[in-house]
Amino acid sequence: MRIILYGYTGRMGQMLVSLLAKHPEHEIAAYVAIDSNLENDRCYRSLADCSAEADVLIDFSNHASAKEITEWCVSHKMPAVICTTGHDADEKQMIRDASETIPVFLSANMSIGIAVLARIAREAVKMFPDADIEIVEKHHNQKLDVPSGTALLLADAIKEERSESEYVIGRHENGKRRKEEIGIHSLRLGSEVGTHEIYIHTGNECLTLSHEAQSRAVFADGALAAAEYLITCGPGLYNMNNMIAK
Repeated sequence: MRIILYGYTGRMGQMLVSLLAKHPEHEIAAYVAIDSNLENDRCYRSLADCSAEADVLIDFSNHASAKEITEWCVSHKMPAVICTTGHDADEKQMIRDASETIPVFLSANMSIGIAVLARIAREAVKMFPDADIEIVEKHHNQKLDVPSGTALLLADAIKEERSESEYVIGRHENGKRRKEEIGIHSLRLGSEVGTHEIYIHTGNECLTLSHEAQSRAVFADGALAAAEYLITCGPGLYNMNNMIAK
């Protein structure tokens, strides 16, 4: 598989470079980053300059690159694995529009373990329809978004079984907890990679589901698995749940 790696100069881009060094069956056809030092003839500062032939593009840059990536991939009929988060409404629409023409993979978290956690959570809340549900997420102290996209992904998975539920981002007011709440609480601590816990409490027992990312390399693993999956797909918008259900 030949890959165009967009955002290769960032921390996650470099982790994917290291991972691919262990997979000789795959090759980086082009490295793209706006701050590229153009260290070899496969490095580019924009997709407009890129002439490489490849099977898939993997994006580890920034959500603001959505326009450039979707337009270029559509024009080149290139599947795209988008590993960035924080897209605004317009950027999300660009991604949806592109998926009508090409396969696009988009996930708030590229960890396969998180996808499994979301699936287990859906099944668990089905068994405890009256339980209180709270989500606690922990990340490093430099993380910008609150709550994490992964916490929202997990809450969305739970809402598939509890359509009447609504998020409560932290608790800032006095008052009793409402039955329909899904509480989401964010901690920012040191160099924490990412821990997500789901508490399902009936009053008589508590089921705790948890996932801990011990290295950011897990997201590079997931991105590569997503690329291998996506090149077998037709046009459409795919995520980790689609991949683990295949």
